[in-house]
Amino acid sequence: MSQALSGNTFGTLFRFTSWGESHGPAIGCVVDGTPPLIPLSEADIQPWLDKRKPGQSRFTTPRRESDAVKILSGVFEGKTTGTPISLLIENEDARGKDYDALKEAFRPGHADYTYWKKYGIRDHRGGGRASARETAVRVAAGAVARKILGPSVVIRGALIQIGPHKIDRARWDWNAVEDNPFWCPDRQAAQQWEGFLDDVRKRGSSAGAAIEVVASGVPAGLGEPIYDKLDSDLARAMMSINAVKSVEIGAGTAAAALSGEENADEMRMRDGQVEFLSNHAGGILGGISTGQDVVVRFAVKPTSSILTPRRSVDALGHDIDIATKGRHDPCVGIRAVPVGEAMMAIVLADHLLRQRAYRGEGA
Repeated sequence: MSQALSGNTFGTLFRFTSWGESHGPAIGCVVDGTPPLIPLSEADIQPWLDKRKPGQSRFTTPRRESDAVKILSGVFEGKTTGTPISLLIENEDARGKDYDALKEAFRPGHADYTYWKKYGIRDHRGGGRASARETAVRVAAGAVARKILGPSVVIRGALIQIGPHKIDRARWDWNAVEDNPFWCPDRQAAQQWEGFLDDVRKRGSSAGAAIEVVASGVPAGLGEPIYDKLDSDLARAMMSINAVKSVEIGAGTAAAALSGEENADEMRMRDGQVEFLSNHAGGILGGISTGQDVVVRFAVKPTSSILTPRRSVDALGHDIDIATKGRHDPCVGIRAVPVGEAMMAIVLADHLLRQRAYRGEGA
């Protein structure tokens, strides 16, 4: 997968480059590779941004951002022109001065130290580029990707674990996802999570989470063996999301405990079509989509900004104790659900365009 040396660009045929910082004047991205004549407006993008924006419940950061997107280029008379699409989201509630005390300090679990070692300078205002604020533009780019995929591909994400508390898959209900502040498919688990996360929030602590993203209607044949496999690109996409520490495809690590007989996704013919009898592979075999649901899970670490003092160091070489004050998510994994959906859409749209090019098919 080709990308700019600076690491701010993702994708091959469908690609986007993000820019901006958490507490700068704005964030945005340039989306390139979108075919022409696709209907596109801010109204197609905004609903997905509204899912991710902060301040929607007591379980997310109280930072207030409308995340209103503006299309600056690449669209004319309501349709894409085939040229780069520039998307802008202004930062409306940035409070850079809240972080002045951190100019020389390195927060444990954050990218403060590594950015300083790499660049010799860092934007201490909320983490700068390393902030989860950057994920808003991924969601915007993902909305464009959904337009390329069309309505036949349905991408849905859900929170399946907060801290040690997992959902009961027997109670999985996609209709429940929109009915609670956690995007949880298990209504009973969502009720239990409220009390757990209230306690975490009141203590000024944080909790990790796990997210599952499922794409239905994905055509068979997407993916480029050997090094641009669909699952390897999905793993890279999800690992690039802030705070993500592991990614699974299909059965994931649970496959290690299965026998060969259990793991084999057997097949039969039905009505002239191949039907798989299970989906341990997560809809991908040999790096190529099977036509089944594409299933990805990823784990997000606890938010590193907590009120409990932690041992650290500063840029002057002093040992320090540091507690991070300000506006933070007690569980950043909640707002990672729409981000995971967006990255799924971006990878699928990229591979769909690559398949069309490979097969000489028009858009």
